[in-house]
Amino acid sequence: MKKLLSVSFAFAGLAMSLTVTAPAMAQTPDEATMKLGQRVFLMCRSCHSTENDGRHKVGPNLNGLFGAKAGAKADFKYSDAVAKSGIIWSEETINEWLVKPKDFLPGNKMAFAGVPKEPDRKALIAYLKVQTK
Repeated sequence: MKKLLSVSFAFAGLAMSLTVTAPAMAQTPDEATMKLGQRVFLMCRSCHSTENDGRHKVGPNLNGLFGAKAGAKADFKYSDAVAKSGIIWSEETINEWLVKPKDFLPGNKMAFAGVPKEPDRKALIAYLKVQTK
């Protein structure tokens, strides 16, 4: 829960405190995060597109990535490892994949070493969440 407001006051010897909370809501990434994510995505764009109805390249189009089952785009030829993985793409699974795809899912065909720096992965994921809706 995110704390929105916390107020304390005393009245006639009675101390009171009020805290208003709200569920954590998805926030739009700040401009610096988006710029870093866009810069990190430069490593990905030779193999992936993000546009709605974008074409597949060496890798699949990433539109609709979050919440999708890995290997589910009917018009792309996935490795057996990806197609049979049962992975549902979330921030967590994408983060684990991006560390080093070959270690995360042995047998996948992605020829990419990974994104070693956590801040870069977080920015890339934030960027992808916006770009692949």
